[in-house]
Amino acid sequence: MPSACESLIEDIEDMVSSNDPTPQERQSARKSIIPRFRKKREQQTNEEINTDSLIPGTQTIWMKTWGCSHNNSDGEYMAGQLAASGYKMTDDAAEADLWVLNSCTVKNPAEDHFRNSIKKAQEQQKKVVVAGCVPQAQPRMDYLKGLSIIGVQQIDRVVEVVDEAVKGHSVRLLGQKKDGGRRLGGARLDLLIFFPCCLCLFSCLNACTYCKTKHARGDLASYPIEELVERAKQSFQEGVCEIWLTSEDTGAYGRDIGTDLPTLLWRLVEEIPEGAMLRLGMTNPPYILEHLEEMAKILNHPRVYAFLHVPVQSASDSVLMDMKREYCIDDFRKVVDFLKERVPGVTIATDIICGFPGETEEDFQETMELVRHYKFPSLFINQFYPRPGTPAAKMEQVPAHVKKQRTKELSQLFHSYNPYDHEVGVRQHVLVTEESFDAQFHVAHNKYYEQVLVPKRSEFKGKMIEVDIYEAGKHFLKGRPVEESKPFTPSIAEPLQKGQVSGLSQVITHTCALSAFHQINEKCARGCVSRHIFNPCLFPRPVKTQQCIKHKISNLR
Repeated sequence: MPSACESLIEDIEDMVSSNDPTPQERQSARKSIIPRFRKKREQQTNEEINTDSLIPGTQTIWMKTWGCSHNNSDGEYMAGQLAASGYKMTDDAAEADLWVLNSCTVKNPAEDHFRNSIKKAQEQQKKVVVAGCVPQAQPRMDYLKGLSIIGVQQIDRVVEVVDEAVKGHSVRLLGQKKDGGRRLGGARLDLLIFFPCCLCLFSCLNACTYCKTKHARGDLASYPIEELVERAKQSFQEGVCEIWLTSEDTGAYGRDIGTDLPTLLWRLVEEIPEGAMLRLGMTNPPYILEHLEEMAKILNHPRVYAFLHVPVQSASDSVLMDMKREYCIDDFRKVVDFLKERVPGVTIATDIICGFPGETEEDFQETMELVRHYKFPSLFINQFYPRPGTPAAKMEQVPAHVKKQRTKELSQLFHSYNPYDHEVGVRQHVLVTEESFDAQFHVAHNKYYEQVLVPKRSEFKGKMIEVDIYEAGKHFLKGRPVEESKPFTPSIAEPLQKGQVSGLSQVITHTCALSAFHQINEKCARGCVSRHIFNPCLFPRPVKTQQCIKHKISNLR
């Protein structure tokens, strides 16, 4: 069989036909070849790094509170827990990713501001979490649809709610908390707080016909005395030099746990260092009457302000009956007269509502006469607003123009006298706690909790100083520091500064933060470094641990 090839091919390159170019032709052809280069894809030098912006704890939060010291306390707890969890708290609403709005339901204007803020946040495409009395009492309002809500008894879970809101989820925690059938109160006293701070909780036994707050806050729930005393000790160890003890009705403290307010106060004053002060909050007449002797002794104590807020609301017994205030005007007079006699110089602050349903001109003139007689140095005048769902809203209303005129008349009477003129030329010891609204002075308070403006010197803040009063205004005194007198530091530690978190040392020890719910107090945002307010009337409750913050501590200092 003939072979396919006449010779053996040792390499594939030996297979050359007669039509193939010779090596010389190949070489000469290369001179006319133009190489074609493939373009490389240009690298984008300004390429943005895509990160997951929905990781909870990395956002900036702005908090706004309306209303009483209790709401401010809730706000500070919120801020403390959120800051410890990694969120950055800011005073600039525009730069925030999420707004926490803590509402007040006492009057219509406060709720209007709250509603307008929600609308503004939505227009600016901010995420929103709402808290406070408005959503607690009326969670089904149209303008609250789709928003995350934290109930007044759920403030210890603020971090969880904000985490979910950051992800775009809507969460509502509004349930009542009970232990063995007994209603529990608010946040634990050992939770983190955003300093400078107010720690203020609630209690109330009344059922006033005009009050919407009771619908949201509920009934009395008192903290045990030991819990309050321990929190006071911790506060003083952190440099606090002024404590507020306050609630919807401080005088009702202990009635649900078999104790009373004087017993608590005597325990607290044992822990107050020299130069620090305790301020008592609002106390309704019915629950202070039986403690007048002890209260006078306590208010005379050198480390307790001679100050008490006792709201009267009206000097007419018929109006007080319609309000269901549970006292008559003679009871109020007895409280004021007794304390003025036994506590020289005591400051009595009070509240008055103008134009309550059924108030006659004669009723109003009785109120005017009460103010003329006592010349209250601190008077909170409120035009009546019917709140939805309250009995007073269903009563026959006083015409709007009459309410407005009575409010104006009472305001003119209040501004017709100067309660502090007699103190010009007097030398006083004052405790410097914050900065004035116009940032021109430091604000201090004397023994009677009267506001004294002193020169703005950094060495005064958080200290007791001696001043000579040289000017008196309607709402303030001005004091000149005594040159030969040195500022006295009452605290056993350097005070925590604005934005620092109370209780952080304990958290570092355990390397984890406790979840809670709080907002920045507006006074604190002005630079107060030494106030700690707490309300005795709430039980502490268990709080689940949140995330480890050991690696985030440096961000809080």
